[in-house]
Amino acid sequence: MNDKLKAFERLLSIMDDLREQCPWDRKQTMQSLSTLTVEETYELIDEIEKGDLQGVKEEVGDVMLHMVFYSKIGEEQGAFTIADALHAICDKLVRRHPHIYADVDVADDVEVKKNWERIKMAEKGKKSVLQGVPNALPATIKAQRMQEKAAQVGFEWDRVEDVWAKVEEEISELKEAIQSGDKDRRTEEFGDVLFSLINYARFIGVDASRALDLTNRKFKSRVEYIEQNADRPLSDMTLDQMDALWNEAKAEV
Repeated sequence: MNDKLKAFERLLSIMDDLREQCPWDRKQTMQSLSTLTVEETYELIDEIEKGDLQGVKEEVGDVMLHMVFYSKIGEEQGAFTIADALHAICDKLVRRHPHIYADVDVADDVEVKKNWERIKMAEKGKKSVLQGVPNALPATIKAQRMQEKAAQVGFEWDRVEDVWAKVEEEISELKEAIQSGDKDRRTEEFGDVLFSLINYARFIGVDASRALDLTNRKFKSRVEYIEQNADRPLSDMTLDQMDALWNEAKAEV
């Protein structure tokens, strides 16, 4: 524990030095850092996906630096310190884990999640269980988080068959919208199909965002295979010629 505290103290000291002496670091605001934080977070996710623990270590450090940076700016503005932020999360964790720090009994992780949401809503005086879902989340992740939160208060299908029936219903409505020629309706119905598919993915234990990312990577790999093995530019090839190489790439995976 002592080594961990020393390492954290060292980072705080370096942050003080950078904020006082480095022109770039002195110039930063919470707003200017926010997009960089998003980038660092995605870099961390990339390393996790690759299973590179050394890479994860480095990216965790980068993300930690950003948290310290925000806290330093908050301290300069007289709003909060890093200690305030850490005590706040510690207090929150204790409040929202009454099955550990109080006398509440839970049967499983599902009850833990329900308790968490119930306590969270009471703490913040929320009128909606969906109120805490950030607007800036990527659409696929936002859909899944809203569905999860709604499920925690009982707004959920009972059977996976019912969820798939909803997918089929939405696909049927999309087909009708396409035939109608109404572009706005077509867009709306396509969104409904995606939302219902994400819900089905959640029901069968699949992370929809991760599944789509895996497919993106697979598509990229196969297109690159076509490019590397074609005897001419792709623009000069027929679809059948490209499809033949696609099938070769598919067979190698």
